[in-house]
Amino acid sequence: MTFSWIDIGFGIGVLHVIGIMAAIHAVMTVRTSQGSIAWAVSLTTIPYFTLIPYLFLGRSTFLGYVEARRACNQLMRSQFGEIISTGPSPPLAANIHPEFRALTTLTNMPFVAGNHVKLLINGHATFNAIFEAIGRARDYVIIQFFIIRDDKIGHELQQHLLSCAAAGVKVYFLYDRIGSYDLPRRYCEILMAGGVIVREFSAARRGLFINRFQLNFRNHRKIVVIDGIEAFVGGHNVGNEYLGEKFPLAPWRDTHISVTGPAVIGIQHTFAEDWHWSTGTVPLLNQTSLSMDSEMHCQVVPSGPSDQLETSSLFFVSVINAARERVWLTSPYFCPDEAVFTALRLAVLRGVEVRILIPSCADHRMVYEATQSYAHEAVRSGIKIYRYRHGFLHQKVVLIDDTAAAIGSANLDNRSFRLNFELMILTVDKHFAAEVSHMLMNDFSNSEIIERESFLFIAGWRRMLMRIARMFAPIL
Repeated sequence: MTFSWIDIGFGIGVLHVIGIMAAIHAVMTVRTSQGSIAWAVSLTTIPYFTLIPYLFLGRSTFLGYVEARRACNQLMRSQFGEIISTGPSPPLAANIHPEFRALTTLTNMPFVAGNHVKLLINGHATFNAIFEAIGRARDYVIIQFFIIRDDKIGHELQQHLLSCAAAGVKVYFLYDRIGSYDLPRRYCEILMAGGVIVREFSAARRGLFINRFQLNFRNHRKIVVIDGIEAFVGGHNVGNEYLGEKFPLAPWRDTHISVTGPAVIGIQHTFAEDWHWSTGTVPLLNQTSLSMDSEMHCQVVPSGPSDQLETSSLFFVSVINAARERVWLTSPYFCPDEAVFTALRLAVLRGVEVRILIPSCADHRMVYEATQSYAHEAVRSGIKIYRYRHGFLHQKVVLIDDTAAAIGSANLDNRSFRLNFELMILTVDKHFAAEVSHMLMNDFSNSEIIERESFLFIAGWRRMLMRIARMFAPIL
């Protein structure tokens, strides 16, 4: 079968017509103007490259999904309160730290005192602490990760959970269907055969029609909770690369935290909403946690595409605006929206030292090139940008002045701001902030600063690539 130039031209014309129709759909349905422009331009100019990605990443079912998720969360809250008796309210800290009061209203989560948070630097410290805590479980264990791999560390986790289940401990195991796309069915079958309750998180749920090709609305949270007493959150997933044992990105730089105290209840409540969405059932969890002999205040900040407001973006704006002396942030991806970028530039203008630490190597090329474009613009605005040189940087950490720090799963990009379910823990405690400061100072010592003039020495083709990548930043 042969094709003439007329046939080829007709095919290209049809693709462009479909691209224009898809672009109109994107303008009508995408939430942000940046995202609308990115999709509209790409769909009208190069539809042969972007039509299929739009099928997977487009937001055609966004409104229906949001309504269904909100209704599900409301139902879960009513059932959660009926099934598990609530204990005494923990001490609140919102009035003590009015600069963060908006976060309490935004998240509908209390800003609680009486917590203890411990830094877990890199993979071995993180998983050693998690496995030790699992070994102490007596009632239940919550496991939720974006990525779980069938490798050495994945097998270790599997064996610890099987041991727990064999001892009569209830184990809830939730993984993201897209993030863990290569997790073999056999891995989960072994867990279920051993008594572990296994579910996958998906955009589709119990008969609700959602585009089965939908890759947005991913659950990027990393949560482990032991008996409602101790929780673990941060940047690590379950895979050998997170131990720094997978080249070419090794060594792997990441940060997790362990949390004890009343904040644990908010963390596991976040998990309960995800579990209820995925299963239609409410997990049987403790609703009380002992207040520690500590003055540390914690604000749990869950965020996701079904929120009434854009919680993740507003979280970063809020904490940046609260800074008076310094804002230090680390993220593997730096593609901020206009609100966050404006907050960073305003912080510089009022005399705040703004440092941002990003990787010097790429795990996703397009995002990396977009990050470099934003980084050079940030430098011209007076923001200090550092590239981490000792392996791949994956941690998500914020330090505000000498008093507050936040650690969790949210990156500085549109996917974390609007498309993924994320979780950050804000702590207000001078001693913990000092520990975070010391950790980041060590990271900065293993980094190089981007000079203001360095953009001038980048090859022209590379500058063009960076600009093209930045055009697609809202949809990466």
